[in-house]
Amino acid sequence: RRPCSANMQSAGRAAKISSSLRTRSVLLNHQRGRRLLSSDAAKPPSPGVPYSQLTLGVPKESFTGEKRVATTPKVVEKLVKQGFSVSIEKGAGESANMGDEAYSSAGAKIEPAESVFKKDIVFKVRAPTADEVALFKDGSTLFSYIYPGQNKSLVDLMAKKKMNVFAMECVPRISRAQVYDALSSMANISGYKAVVEAASYFGRFFTGQITAAGKTEPAKILVIGGGVAGLAAIGTAKNMGAIVRCFDTRPAVKEQAKSMGAEFLEMKGFELEEGVGGYAKEMTKEFIAAEMELFAQQAKEVDIIITTALIPGKPAPKLISKAMIDSMKPGSVVVDLAAETGGNIETTKPGEVYVYGQGVTHIGLTDFPSQLANQSSQLYSNNISALMLSFGRDGNRADKGMYYMDMEDVVCRGSCILKQGELMWPPPPPPTPPPTPQKKTDAKVKEVVVDHQKVEFQRSLYLAAGGASIYGIGLLTPEPSSHAMFTTFSLACIGGYYTVWGVVPALHSPLMSVTNAISGMTAAGGMVIMGGGLFPTTSGQLLGAAAVAMSSVNIVGGFIITQRMLDMFRRPTDPAEHN
Repeated sequence: RRPCSANMQSAGRAAKISSSLRTRSVLLNHQRGRRLLSSDAAKPPSPGVPYSQLTLGVPKESFTGEKRVATTPKVVEKLVKQGFSVSIEKGAGESANMGDEAYSSAGAKIEPAESVFKKDIVFKVRAPTADEVALFKDGSTLFSYIYPGQNKSLVDLMAKKKMNVFAMECVPRISRAQVYDALSSMANISGYKAVVEAASYFGRFFTGQITAAGKTEPAKILVIGGGVAGLAAIGTAKNMGAIVRCFDTRPAVKEQAKSMGAEFLEMKGFELEEGVGGYAKEMTKEFIAAEMELFAQQAKEVDIIITTALIPGKPAPKLISKAMIDSMKPGSVVVDLAAETGGNIETTKPGEVYVYGQGVTHIGLTDFPSQLANQSSQLYSNNISALMLSFGRDGNRADKGMYYMDMEDVVCRGSCILKQGELMWPPPPPPTPPPTPQKKTDAKVKEVVVDHQKVEFQRSLYLAAGGASIYGIGLLTPEPSSHAMFTTFSLACIGGYYTVWGVVPALHSPLMSVTNAISGMTAAGGMVIMGGGLFPTTSGQLLGAAAVAMSSVNIVGGFIITQRMLDMFRRPTDPAEHN
């Protein structure tokens, strides 16, 4: 009975312990759940909108002659994977060789224009017209070229609809924003196409040739402005064999142009200066006057002029005057890449190609990127989609997949024209770059005055003494054989002097190896003169012995230096040599 009673008591204690453990586990789980719920409640809601809740529309461009489309099928596929619902207007990409079937295969919906403009976000190339602004829904977002300085009335219309507007041309020129920089992408195409168009109107080869029919001179091309378009033009023209000259007011362009094989034109007495945001700095009147004089001189020499100078938000500066055009050779060609904003050439007609005066062809087309619609659309689509996806928490990886306009971000703030109808342009000026540290000038070295009369007198004295010595030796040695030996000796000294001192310092060690063989020849000659006796008995034998002694020193020293030179090319892991 006692063992049975003890077993019953121990079983009761185990049941009580198990029950208390279960109760404690339930309490711990309950407390842990309350903590998780409280932490979720304390977490602030995300300010962004999930991509899956946003619709994106891409309408067809209505501007006359515009063939580009704001989004390609490849980018559509990328946006759909991110969660966007993408709609494309019917026929939007046909001019760029991108059919509706390609967009449908990428996951886009093909819809009419009225439906596309009603989306949350709209991608465009050209700024919308007043009729297109009426199709936008209130509070929607537009990514496009806007040029708010020239289109104030358009900005006012979009402000009334409480729209969010981002201008592609206002993306800050900083390193981080290069992937969003549509201006650079289009400028690259414009620079390439400008040279191709100039070649089609130019009446000669770009490259010089020598044929059985005669010789042709290479074309001379002046590129004004060394930005993206200018450098693209330089590269294309050099590849076609032309002689290219470049001018720019920014010091960084000088090295870039030279690295591409162009001649950089400089003005003596003036220093190049960099402006803010990667653009050229406004120069003084004296600089501009010298600049115009340089262009006037170059206009008479070159065959083709390509201008690329632009000022953000302002008309393009006039760089080539009518008088300069009149001075150009018949058959010359000028291409004005700034024609859309007024042009750099006084005689440019925006949007036209015509022949001026004595036969100077003017190319003032404003749609160079549109002429390469497929390539331009690919680059622009990458730029605009990357800009949109960079907004919000996705860029900071704090809340991936959320769209949010962060005005603290320099790219978002710089490209924003309207935020919910409020004018945000122009943005705050960027911080001015720190001044370049000036090199400390060394202490002024005391100028040494050279007495040229004294120097020339000493030189003449040395020459006279040398000539007198040679004359005296000739009197003391009347034998012709002695004269021949002395002449040979003198020529050997002169030749050896100029030969040795003409060798660059880097080759002095290999030179000593060569002198070993020469010293061996002089030693052999001295031994012949010594006559074979143990001691020299005549002056000739004494000179021969001296020649052997000095040659031996040179031979031994030469071999030592040669061994050291060879050791420099031997690795520690190389096997030992016994030769």
